[in-house]
Amino acid sequence: MAVLFTGIQPTGFLHIGNYFGAIKNWVKLQHEYESYVSIVDYHAITVRYDTGSMPHNVFEMATGLYACGIDFDRTNLFVQSEVPGHAELTWIFNTVTSIGDLERMTQFKDKSKQNRENINVGLLDYPVLQAADILIYKGEVVPVGEDQVQHIEFAREVSRKFNVRYGDTFPECKALLTETPRVMGLDGTNKMSKSRENYIALFEPEEEIYKKVSVAKTDPARKRRTDPGTPQKCNIFSLHGLVTSEEQLEEITTGCTTAGIGCLDCKRVFVENLMEVLDPIQKSYRDYSSRKKEVKARLRENAEKCRAVAKKTIVEVKQRMGLTPVFSI
Repeated sequence: MAVLFTGIQPTGFLHIGNYFGAIKNWVKLQHEYESYVSIVDYHAITVRYDTGSMPHNVFEMATGLYACGIDFDRTNLFVQSEVPGHAELTWIFNTVTSIGDLERMTQFKDKSKQNRENINVGLLDYPVLQAADILIYKGEVVPVGEDQVQHIEFAREVSRKFNVRYGDTFPECKALLTETPRVMGLDGTNKMSKSRENYIALFEPEEEIYKKVSVAKTDPARKRRTDPGTPQKCNIFSLHGLVTSEEQLEEITTGCTTAGIGCLDCKRVFVENLMEVLDPIQKSYRDYSSRKKEVKARLRENAEKCRAVAKKTIVEVKQRMGLTPVFSI
């Protein structure tokens, strides 16, 4: 069975952009591949963060992923920093990576602008760690959004360079684009994100979600209830595409273009349909949250399995590089 790897930073909570843009796809794919899903806390420390909140954020991410449908018994969900091989392979990959390649990465340029007072080596080396994350498990498939395709191509290049220098060791992984690669935020301008505060959290109560959606940006042409609109220019209509049936979308399209329905009517339908998806996820989240010891024990078990796989890869890599004798890891 081919190996799938993917990761997500422990931000503390998930929003619907995370779910529809990534996690829903992971849930679908996890039984088609040998799946590794990592909570990538090493990536998270490349920007300033609250050390006291990190353990809570990691646990919340794990609980949220299980609630969304990541298989508790089958999928290897683990915490990145619990597997030291990721950092070790990163250092090895640094020796086949040029500074120029890293400086050209779009995400490094963007992160540098956002963190001008903390442009650290970790930000620059982020793609090398990501390559190590994937390749330490001999990952072949990486489900990503369109903004991560450059990083997957970089990982392929690292694999090629290592294989040319030391012999055939790593596969060339391929990006598997999600069906919903980009979910826009409630501001209608930017991708949904916690930092822009334009999100709908996955575990928010319905009344809080409606409060946010009711004031969200819509088609600017609809200044009054009687003004006809163009659904394709309305961000709420794009969000409808995540949860609303084709038949109901046609009704909304007709209602909007003829001013038969108002924006608030459209928003109410969206929230109702969204809650049909979120209600069972929120119920599952409450269940996993009450099983804290069990969730933590499973994360430890999965990390142990991952360390065994990582050890095998590191030993193979060292042998190919002439770093012998290879001591126990």
